[in-house]
Amino acid sequence: MIIGIDGLGGSGKTIYARELQQQIGGSMLFHLDDFIHTKKIRYNDEFEEWYGYYHLQWRYDYLIETLLRPMKSGLCVNQTVEFYDKENDCHLRRCIEIPIGTTVIIEGVFLQRSELRQYFDFVIYLDVDKETRLKRVVERDLYIGSEEEITHKYENRYFPAEETYSEKCNPLALADFIQK
Repeated sequence: MIIGIDGLGGSGKTIYARELQQQIGGSMLFHLDDFIHTKKIRYNDEFEEWYGYYHLQWRYDYLIETLLRPMKSGLCVNQTVEFYDKENDCHLRRCIEIPIGTTVIIEGVFLQRSELRQYFDFVIYLDVDKETRLKRVVERDLYIGSEEEITHKYENRYFPAEETYSEKCNPLALADFIQK
């Protein structure tokens, strides 16, 4: 079974996914951020910031080919997989083994996009208001800089992409369960 934990930035996906993993014995947890492109690709200056985040951020094809499609086909996964290393802005290879029958949890934003939704057996959407999410990311995303710099990045990159996602995909309607 493949479970998706979807929600917008700062909604609590990682914490929720970790708690769920503890409740489901033998499950494995992956983060969509393990499958992002390097900065050179996702921060392409030819596009507006929100566009880069929505369209260029993640290696969806790679995630689908290496993990999602094999698992959805009932196959085990036993291979070397590239994971993004944020500190060095590169991909590092790790051996992954996912036996048949393992429950896999994947957390991240935009999981209900058309290219991904079909691979999830169950999606939980964390529905948290924008004000609460912004407050959380200002406390969490200190690597971006000051409160003003964090707010600016969210208002120019993340929030417009999230609005696009909500309009195009209607994640509240697609989710199997909504957690408020």
